[in-house]
Amino acid sequence: MSDLPQRLSLREVGPRDGLQNEAPVATAAKVALIDALSGTGVGRIEAVSFVHPRAIPQMSDAAQVWSSVRRDPGVRYSALVPNLTGAERALEAGFRELEVVVSASDTHNRTNVNRSTGESLDDIAVILERVHAAGGTCQVIVATAWGCPYEGEVALERVIGVARRAVSDGADGLSYGDTTGMATPSRVTRLVGETRAALPDTGLNLHFHNTRGTGLANVLAALELGVSDFDASVGGLGGCPYAPGASGNIATEELVHMVEDMGVATGIDLEAMIEAAAQAERIVGRTLPSQVLRAGPRTRTVA
Repeated sequence: MSDLPQRLSLREVGPRDGLQNEAPVATAAKVALIDALSGTGVGRIEAVSFVHPRAIPQMSDAAQVWSSVRRDPGVRYSALVPNLTGAERALEAGFRELEVVVSASDTHNRTNVNRSTGESLDDIAVILERVHAAGGTCQVIVATAWGCPYEGEVALERVIGVARRAVSDGADGLSYGDTTGMATPSRVTRLVGETRAALPDTGLNLHFHNTRGTGLANVLAALELGVSDFDASVGGLGGCPYAPGASGNIATEELVHMVEDMGVATGIDLEAMIEAAAQAERIVGRTLPSQVLRAGPRTRTVA
């Protein structure tokens, strides 16, 4: 096995990516979950998204959630935005770390934000300028990076082209989203390799779903290439509201459990994260897919 990074940087996306796919959750419950996650040692939390309430009503209380969160000085909190209006709302609420998403697949992009990929990239250029003028940073997330639920395969060249455009317009980093869990380790290796060749100085985050059971295998493939920045979602919450059947981000506690046992530090208290996953399960009122939540860590023994 190749040398692995000594430490990972994890972004917890359950409060945003996870809860936007559930029945609407009370504002106080969202705040309590974010506060619980802030106490696990995770360094970054994607707290809310500023989308139109008609599109995703689950996030209609984003500003109220953010105003009530107990903000840990050791945690970086960010917000996802779909367009310039969302970016303005996020900046007004006090966020200075934003993410904006664009799909490599034109069909998925139109379904998601009602415009073509090219039109979104034009908007993103304006968003980046506005965020930078406010003293903030903005990462560009390229969704459907490993395939589209409507179009199927998305050419690697198209994904790289979208990434190049975003970086040339001033993106502070890139994230590739496996929107419907279509990635496999060999595909991860190819896309990461091509991206490194094209954009060697750009920070890269990877966002995997476990829809088809390959989530942690994809993480391992990326780790062996030296990637050290990943998204994960407490309890395995999440999916994509515009991609049928795309349930299940990789579970934060499962990722932490695996990489810590491999000698890769995360700074996260695994037991505290499992407790947060149990809290998330109570909040949404259904069984979450995390196996580590069910079985506990490998070091747990039967009395």
